[in-house]
Amino acid sequence: MKKLATALLLLAAAVVGWGVLRKHAPPKVNFTQVKRTTLISTLPTNGKVEPFEWQGIRAERSGIVSSVSVRDGQAVRKDETIAALSDPSLQADIQGAEARVAEARANLSALETGGRPAELTDIENSLRLARLELQQQQKESASLDRLVQQQAATKIEVDAARQKVQQSEATIEGLERRRQSLVPKSDVAAALARLQDAQSALNLARERAAQGVVRAPMAGAIYGLAVRAGGYVNPGDLLANVGKLDRLRVRLYVDEPELGRVMAGQPVSITWEALPGKKWDGSVERKPSSIQPLGSRQVGEVLCWIDNSGHDLIPGTNVDATIRTAVVEKALIIPKEVLRRDAQGSFVFRLAGDTVERRSIKTGNASIGDVQVVDGLSEGDRVALPSDVTVKPGDRVTPVINGNGAG
Repeated sequence: MKKLATALLLLAAAVVGWGVLRKHAPPKVNFTQVKRTTLISTLPTNGKVEPFEWQGIRAERSGIVSSVSVRDGQAVRKDETIAALSDPSLQADIQGAEARVAEARANLSALETGGRPAELTDIENSLRLARLELQQQQKESASLDRLVQQQAATKIEVDAARQKVQQSEATIEGLERRRQSLVPKSDVAAALARLQDAQSALNLARERAAQGVVRAPMAGAIYGLAVRAGGYVNPGDLLANVGKLDRLRVRLYVDEPELGRVMAGQPVSITWEALPGKKWDGSVERKPSSIQPLGSRQVGEVLCWIDNSGHDLIPGTNVDATIRTAVVEKALIIPKEVLRRDAQGSFVFRLAGDTVERRSIKTGNASIGDVQVVDGLSEGDRVALPSDVTVKPGDRVTPVINGNGAG
């Protein structure tokens, strides 16, 4: 029994001793190694897609949509019919205008031919008879002139014949003046004006009817179709958009402090949550000319273009984007998670033997997970990763080295 008691006492003493030693042992802290590698500096952001070239299709007049000839994504030619609008009152307007044009044209024709048909006929008949009488009287007068020379007729008979000729000439002249007076020039001008007014009204009615056929203003693909048969539209209502979708423009919203990293020509990769695994490549087209609020952010709209030959990306979608701002060969890098900041600037906890020391550093380019160190560290240095253990400069630690190096 004494031996058993002694063994239990020794075991208890060993456990207590191990606990005391363990309590005062340096805490375990994970470290990663500073390394050199090719750093691809990227700037993640988001944006919105729009066609590189596009036009809105709007209703030119009000009416009921009688038919829609296209669907979203359909390719169309310029002037191809998109939809048709109906308005029953327009057909009545056209028919009424056509009747007024016909009436005005008939009135003008009557005036141009001399006036009212019955009165004109009476004058023409009188003129015909007067001319026949004149011809007869001229023959008789000439015959009497010859007889006077032969002393077979008297001068009194010759003078009487000449008076008849003069009377007939006066009658003809009066009838012609009467015919001309039937249609004053002012009446013809007024009739012509009425015809022109009626024709203008007819043309306007036909133009309004033609506006009921909505056509594509350019060749491209239909998107954002916002109309359906049976609906009612007002002048100016947007019916659809048409654009060229082989090449798209993306408006990227870059936070103001990051705009200095962006340059025209930098590569851009676009992803869309609706098509995971799909990526579109392009480049920065233009930097922003102004800063504007976007929610709680102050951003500049960076324009870029991407190839969309498969038409998989739809205009108007919200996308994620990554701008490749720089590529640095043999860059000295550390994971972003080891970087710490305070009022004195950026620093890391560097392993020096079995203690940690504060080491101020200067950073350069960055990727999603890593940052370049341009001063303050050397290749192979070990820096502390974040942990639940609070350390401060001079603390002794039990280092656990991350063999995989920087993230």
